[in-house]
Amino acid sequence: MTILILGSGGREHTFAWKIAQSPLCKRLYVAPGNSGTSQIATNININITDFDAIKDLVLDNKIDMVVVGPEDPLVQGIHDFFLKDEELKNVAVIGPQKAAAQLEGSKEFAKEFLYCHNIPTAAYKSFTKDNVKDGYDFLETLKPPYVLKADGLAAGKGVLILNNLNEAKAELKLMLVDAKFGEASTKVVIEEFLDGIELSCFVLTDGKHYKILPTAKDYKRIGEGDTGLNTGGMGAISPVPFVDDALMHKIEERIVKPTIQGLQKDNLQYKGFVFIGLIKVNDNPFVIEYNVRMGDPETEVVLPLLKNDLVEIFKAISEERLNEIEIEIDTQTAATVMLVSGGYPEAYEKGKEISGIENIKDSLVFHAGAKLKNDKVITSGGRVLAITSFGKTHQEALKKSYQNIEKLHFDKMCYRKDIGFDL
Repeated sequence: MTILILGSGGREHTFAWKIAQSPLCKRLYVAPGNSGTSQIATNININITDFDAIKDLVLDNKIDMVVVGPEDPLVQGIHDFFLKDEELKNVAVIGPQKAAAQLEGSKEFAKEFLYCHNIPTAAYKSFTKDNVKDGYDFLETLKPPYVLKADGLAAGKGVLILNNLNEAKAELKLMLVDAKFGEASTKVVIEEFLDGIELSCFVLTDGKHYKILPTAKDYKRIGEGDTGLNTGGMGAISPVPFVDDALMHKIEERIVKPTIQGLQKDNLQYKGFVFIGLIKVNDNPFVIEYNVRMGDPETEVVLPLLKNDLVEIFKAISEERLNEIEIEIDTQTAATVMLVSGGYPEAYEKGKEISGIENIKDSLVFHAGAKLKNDKVITSGGRVLAITSFGKTHQEALKKSYQNIEKLHFDKMCYRKDIGFDL
């Protein structure tokens, strides 16, 4: 098969690394890709939401399968675009159709889906600038902290958790009236705060059948001890050590099964990954959010634990026979630490030369915001490299990652030294 991966981050490098191992993959393209994917695939520099350019690429290179990494093309309907086109309709697309992608594209849509199918989640109401005063009133009925979520896609930065009521009201006005997050915050969901520990559950589905992948926990805040600004993710571990059989049973029965059944009942066509953001409150799981693709940096710890041929799984998904696949998972723990540009998630400089990658032993290096320039790897984004290691425990895996990080360097390189601190 000839396969195209859309995206340019650590997630997409991990997909490329895993797909390239499959005997079913004859040729591999990544658009636009990065310095890591360029070593194992052919990078094509096109915009991942330019569907006409993607069509030309697919037809010119006789591509059989498209694996969609990020959420944007899915929410904009890339799967539907392929199905409606006579020349593309037989190309397998891994990712849900547009209506189903609203589970990530709209926080309000996701909450309505959860309520409709009796899936445990926090109480909520949604508001626009026309009823912002009702939003203030609703905030007054809640106990702090207050959770405000921009309804649309805001590049992982549209969720605010605030302890002060007046500050929450001020932020609500900024989001709705002053368009703090642009189009994404024309509607805002306010929900009750759930106090517990977060984790993520990853599910593969062909629309009828499902398979559960290892759980993961990522660390979003820039600062040690989960302080400071939210980022795209500073590190992750998998599987999550506090998820025992009893909790996993609750997650599957109360959340995974009704989610897949809900997709079928609502006629939401779905072939791909369902990322379920969870919070464990006492011993019970609640859904915080859905994403309609794999997470990043969770992909960098979940996929390396998968023993199966990933292309074989994707082929089964496209043919609606995922039930025939037996998922095999490595018994080790995987941990990844993200190296980021100084200043991230705010302003940062690009173009810094990265040295020491060739010295890494016993760890995997997944490139994210990095590209090749004159045969040198340089920084091109906020999150630059993910260093993934394995061990009997997450502590052992993290120790290897941190030892290898000492061999790496780029100007103003930053990383969190406490991934897994709360476990």
